[in-house]
Amino acid sequence: MKLYNLKPAAGSTHSRRRIGRGPGSGLGGTSTRGHKGAKSRSGYKRKIGFEGGQMPLQRRVPKAGFKNVNHKEYLAVNLSTLQKLAEDKGLTKIGINELVNAGITNGKKLIKVLGDGELKAKIDVEANAFSKSAEEAIKAVGGNATTI
Repeated sequence: MKLYNLKPAAGSTHSRRRIGRGPGSGLGGTSTRGHKGAKSRSGYKRKIGFEGGQMPLQRRVPKAGFKNVNHKEYLAVNLSTLQKLAEDKGLTKIGINELVNAGITNGKKLIKVLGDGELKAKIDVEANAFSKSAEEAIKAVGGNATTI
């Protein structure tokens, strides 16, 4: 076997269709494009969502919803999580850096402390927001809730 002997397997290749090369080829005339209309012309490009003149779906369906530009998305951290952090690492002050080090947040999201769970340790907490129940529970054990 030599490089000049190599050939594809029999029947695995097909000859290219030569469109628009006269009536003798069987592919002359309209060149497989049908008769008239935009699709038969050169330069035709279908618009995205075009449905042949029928009102397209994105125009038939009404607009819905509303996106408030002033909405803030908070990451919820419960009191039970803060209690566990205080027990495991012996922390008396918990801020965003401590939560990042513990792997709870990446430091880019706003933090809101919620009142789920029980807090026994006296800790000072810094966060972007607090629920009323969380703030009361932190102050009840002698800690401070500081809003950043």
